[in-house]
Amino acid sequence: TQPCLLHKGTSYSINVTFASKIESQGSKARVYGEMLHVDIPFPIPEPDGCKSGIQCPIQKGHSYSYLNKLPVKSEYPSIKLIVKWELVDDQDQMLFCWKIPVQITKQVSWSGHQIERRNETRTL
Repeated sequence: TQPCLLHKGTSYSINVTFASKIESQGSKARVYGEMLHVDIPFPIPEPDGCKSGIQCPIQKGHSYSYLNKLPVKSEYPSIKLIVKWELVDDQDQMLFCWKIPVQITKQVSWSGHQIERRNETRTL
């Protein structure tokens, strides 16, 4: 699988639809950059799942759409890594988890004009 290109200085929208297998009063997101089998915490604007499109309390068997942003800061190094995104309940039980290979890269410009690249959508 080719890694998704993430451009420095860009924020990417995350939208995950899932059916909960558990009940919970709340949820929180944990995002990591996995390099050499080490998880490095990756800050996101809103870790509270109940403020990210999920109507809490979470009910077993109901479907939810989780929405968030993945900001890629300009100062991040240009590297390949695995992004791991977890949403856990208030008892630290997994609501969902996904991993995707990415490559952080600079924006391409030509004669001072930014070149737009096609957005990729992947279904996991």
